[in-house]
Amino acid sequence: MWEEKNNQLYRKFIFKNFSEAFSFMTRVALEAEKMDHHPLWSNVWNTVEIWLNTHSAGNIVTEKDRKLAKKIDSLFTSQ
Repeated sequence: MWEEKNNQLYRKFIFKNFSEAFSFMTRVALEAEKMDHHPLWSNVWNTVEIWLNTHSAGNIVTEKDRKLAKKIDSLFTSQ
């Protein structure tokens, strides 16, 4: 589940291995580019962490972040 704190949405995703994690990141990147909304994220082996907020709105959580979070969730569950 996404957590909202410090003006960001945050979620950690765990995968079986690096290939699955990287594949997920690729799918997220394609959707984020379509939305012109790019996450702050990190990847270490099988773990992907994502932080979302809208820089142009003063680094706060907006509807744009919630829409991307929902899309990311759908990509994760479709694995």
